[in-house]
Amino acid sequence: MKNSVVIKGNKYGIIVMLDKDIPFDELLSDITSKFKESSKFFGKASMAITFEGRQLTSDEERQILDIISDNSDIEIMCVVDNDKRREEMFKEKVEQRVNDIADNSGQFYKGTLRSGQVLECESSVVILGDVNPGAKIISTGNVVVLGALKGIVYAGITGDASSFVVALEMNPVQIRIGDVIARCSDNKSRFKKNKPETKIAFVEEDNIYIEPLSKDVLNDLHF
Repeated sequence: MKNSVVIKGNKYGIIVMLDKDIPFDELLSDITSKFKESSKFFGKASMAITFEGRQLTSDEERQILDIISDNSDIEIMCVVDNDKRREEMFKEKVEQRVNDIADNSGQFYKGTLRSGQVLECESSVVILGDVNPGAKIISTGNVVVLGALKGIVYAGITGDASSFVVALEMNPVQIRIGDVIARCSDNKSRFKKNKPETKIAFVEEDNIYIEPLSKDVLNDLHF
């Protein structure tokens, strides 16, 4: 066997050191012998496993796992990959997926924004609460307020005029979507203070329009 297979382990997992030079069929034979000899030592255990010393194809890895299963009572829970290049590739893909999810789903904020508070988001945001006068929301995407919007709101702050603002009670002091700004005066609000109603604010022909939220309005908009 000439130490072509060396097993290092603890109570959580094992590292199997494999000779990189001997033929694979010979290596399989050595692995079979090694795990038969070690079966009483490991007993019945659930472990993670790592292979080191030799690059393995998926098929070779599967053959080795089958041999370990047939010649010991070890249950392999997972294979830990030590390939740094592959690890970096997986990391990049996972991080990209996380970013994509964040971009699509946006962020949530639970609570009331009080005077002087500023909430800044690099994505769309849903506020589960009120936005009081003197509070400000700044978002690169859309803004949805599941409560009363009475403060200042900036949506699509990077210039995205396709963004929109929705509120259960729409009465902002100032609203900006993309580069278009609308504000109420001191004496007369541009945004009528009627019975609270869910409304959507959007840009069309360089003007901000505020309409009751309905299926027809949503169908007419191009987001």
